[in-house]
Amino acid sequence: MTTTTVSASAVTRHSIALPFDREAPATARHAAARWFEDIQGRTERTADAVLIVSELVTNAVRHTRGPCVLTVTVHRTLVDIAVADRSEELPQTAWEAPLDERGGLGFPLIRGLGGRITVVPALGGKTVHVVFDLDTGVSPDPDGRRTAPAAGTRPPSPVGRILTRLPPRPDTGTG
Repeated sequence: MTTTTVSASAVTRHSIALPFDREAPATARHAAARWFEDIQGRTERTADAVLIVSELVTNAVRHTRGPCVLTVTVHRTLVDIAVADRSEELPQTAWEAPLDERGGLGFPLIRGLGGRITVVPALGGKTVHVVFDLDTGVSPDPDGRRTAPAAGTRPPSPVGRILTRLPPRPDTGTG
């Protein structure tokens, strides 16, 4: 596992290579929490950023068969969380992706926190980026404009919407 920190003017970048194992999401969460605290101090959105890191690294561990690299880039309050892996298989990012007890909840959750998801394919792998604002919950749209929720509010939580889309559990016949 390696950690790299680069700071040029107002841009700060942290990167860590994570092994392919069950502990990678926890390692990534701890590293990201330290980075965000060093960069911004504790904000209301720091926990959201760490949750996004956890979701992206967990996806890399669950859906690929190799190590991944987490890179967090911060410019003022705008954050790009990127996870690169060695799988060329692209994730389903649409709201209509199948949901069940085993998964499909991460990307809707990330969007509900205000993140904009972009997948960049490459030879020998891909990088999943999530961009959002640490202070305001404003997420830049693809044209670079910022669209904000109503003043003083956070983006709505997608949890209720997600739970209503889960299929019912099969009756086990016990009880």
